[in-house]
Amino acid sequence: MRICFVFNPHSGRNRGRPGLATAIREFIAARSLDARLAVTEGPGHATALAREAVHAGAEVVVAVGGDGTMNEVAQGLVNTSAALALVPCGSGNGLALHLGLPRSPLAALELATGAGGRIAAVDTGTANGRPFFNAMGLGFDADVSQRFNRLTRRGLPAYARVAFGALREIRPERCRITCGARTEELEVLLVAVANSDQYGNNARIAPGARVDDGRLDLVAIRPVGLVSAALLVPRLFFGNLDRSPHVFRLSGPTFTIDRVSPRLIHTDGETHAATASVKVVVQPRSLRIIIPHVSRAVAALERPAVVRFALQFP
Repeated sequence: MRICFVFNPHSGRNRGRPGLATAIREFIAARSLDARLAVTEGPGHATALAREAVHAGAEVVVAVGGDGTMNEVAQGLVNTSAALALVPCGSGNGLALHLGLPRSPLAALELATGAGGRIAAVDTGTANGRPFFNAMGLGFDADVSQRFNRLTRRGLPAYARVAFGALREIRPERCRITCGARTEELEVLLVAVANSDQYGNNARIAPGARVDDGRLDLVAIRPVGLVSAALLVPRLFFGNLDRSPHVFRLSGPTFTIDRVSPRLIHTDGETHAATASVKVVVQPRSLRIIIPHVSRAVAALERPAVVRFALQFP
């Protein structure tokens, strides 16, 4: 088996595409790919399937789902020779958008298995040992993620409604942020640590961030009222959030965030209970991923493996 497709039928837009699994099987058959389709059955299963695929000799594992599916599959591939490919089907798709991956399932499948891409090595991160690949966060960030994950219908409008409701209720918290010899004491609404430049939907929390620079970007938003918060939203989408006086930004390989008490964090949108102290660490170039040949998100790193698929499976 050269390629394993890991399909999450409950992820984002997949709920409205009951025939997508059949389409993938037909895609595999039409191209005579040495591949199999594995369907997830619950939380954590995608990681187990990815690890099984690597053990079976898969060179590419394709995550067909949203950010949660991406996170689980990638966990099984960190520091292995197998490459991750993405067919983004979630409500945000932050890492996929950062890397310039196609939104169309067919185009994404073609990129994952054809000659139109290359393999790049990208950074990953951990927050108290929990892996993340796009972003982690706490405070308002984690609260919104928890509320959003409870919804049955998602998307950007639903996220905006949840965020507005959370903003009216959340209280700022005091935290100490340490990066190397630098320590900052801040009152914050949220703290996000980003690997890519965005949350998803092109909302750029860390404009200019790269996934291959061996660093992570910490962005903290100080307490703001509803009016000031509303004025920050356009900055997210125009890519100049960090120019606001309400925003503190720091870049580095390791951060320690100390809070007054234990509270939630999120990793790629999935929430977890966490201790008062959260340590965030980068793992430089620890994940191989298939991206378009032309991508500004990572440095050029050509590898022959993907082209070989096209030659063997026309």
